[in-house]
Amino acid sequence: MNHQIVQFGVFLALTLAMGLATWWQVRRMGGRSTDSNREFFLAGGNLTWPFIAGSITLTNLSTDQLVGMNGNQMLLLAWWELSAIAGLIMLCFIFLPIYYRNDCTTTTELLEKKYGSKHLRATVSILFLAGNVFIYLPIMLYTGSLFLKTMFGVEVPLLVIAALMAIVGSAYAILGGLRAVAVYDTLSGVGVLGMALLVMILALKAINFDFSGIPAERLSMIGGDDSPIPWHTLLTGMIFIQMFYWSTNQTITQRAMAAPNLKEGQKGVLAAVLIRILIIPAVVVVPGVAAYKLFGDAGDATYGRIVDMVMPGWLSGAFAAFMAAAVLTSYTSVLNSSVTLYVCDLHEKYLTSKPNVARLNTVISLIFMVVSIALVPVYSGAASIINLVQQLNGLLSMPILSAFIVGLVFRNVDARAAMLGVIFGVGLYAVFTFVWTPLHYIHLMLITLIACVAFALSVNRLLFGKTASLGWGSAQGA
Repeated sequence: MNHQIVQFGVFLALTLAMGLATWWQVRRMGGRSTDSNREFFLAGGNLTWPFIAGSITLTNLSTDQLVGMNGNQMLLLAWWELSAIAGLIMLCFIFLPIYYRNDCTTTTELLEKKYGSKHLRATVSILFLAGNVFIYLPIMLYTGSLFLKTMFGVEVPLLVIAALMAIVGSAYAILGGLRAVAVYDTLSGVGVLGMALLVMILALKAINFDFSGIPAERLSMIGGDDSPIPWHTLLTGMIFIQMFYWSTNQTITQRAMAAPNLKEGQKGVLAAVLIRILIIPAVVVVPGVAAYKLFGDAGDATYGRIVDMVMPGWLSGAFAAFMAAAVLTSYTSVLNSSVTLYVCDLHEKYLTSKPNVARLNTVISLIFMVVSIALVPVYSGAASIINLVQQLNGLLSMPILSAFIVGLVFRNVDARAAMLGVIFGVGLYAVFTFVWTPLHYIHLMLITLIACVAFALSVNRLLFGKTASLGWGSAQGA
């Protein structure tokens, strides 16, 4: 009992300390913008490269990666993180210059400027919002609250813990906007990455840095046809999955778009690349592989078991605090980007062009928070959260990416053709997922993307009488 009190005391003290440090740093930053959208959603354009790198890294890294990927107990899963480097490079040198050149607040704003259609912008924004509010936010609350409940061994209902986490996360997004979210990401990120590295080192020490006895397929980086990542998928759909996630996803790109200028934003992205190369791939797979030698196949319980075994008792409260921070950073980031999409792409375009952004930010954040809490029980029965996320993500990712590719690569494409291509892609991937799955789903993502682009260009010619022509980065037009 005394151990639990100390554990919880350390957890509470560290959580409050990170909150106070965030408040202090946000106050020091100054440079408030008179443009409400820019202030709330782009941190007034004042994020420097360390905060951009920290926020991008921690927005992506949470309990679903640490728990879910280690739960596969094979090095092969590191390819998700290694291939992410290509996605960040594309964001840095291809997409980010375009966003800055077009003065975008949201990634979907680029679609309106390329196609001249607010309706296409709204359609894609609604798809992003559907994924954020109905999938990612509740799953983050579920995995985070489950982890904390297990860590502290308390009998508090899961939904109560999820609600408390949602309230705290929402407070950051409501009171401080992206500025507070990015600062909290970065400050807590030092602890999260430090703890994850410590778990990895202690796990390796527990097996005496000896991988003998572990099946070869769990140590191989070349996946067979029946593996989670067959080697040939790295040459097809994987690159486009990473392009979508890192270069068009509002939650990620919003941080890089909040710098004072393009050069500062690119420095932040490249720093995030360095962090990913040096730290992320190892911490999401090595503890799981070490655990296989210790426990055998432990599934999603792997990370919790290895942490419980190797982490000194006096550090468990700190570990819990930083893992909670990892969940909160991801939750606040997705919540803030969701409100950004709603306000900029829907409310200002169709309801009120000059709303009270502070009040609207509060109201919409609270609505999204309540919905995410209410959906937590829906995901509590999922057999594998990671597989479920990937499956549901495919319904949106390639169709949305097709609209960006068509808009950037071609000229003279009707916005309605691109919109129909997106809708067609959602239906096609739904068939591939739930009715007929002839190939690995990563291959099917590339097929879906190609089909969406081909469908949009065909409809553009046959239905709207326009012939597309190549024209990288040009505005659409006759």
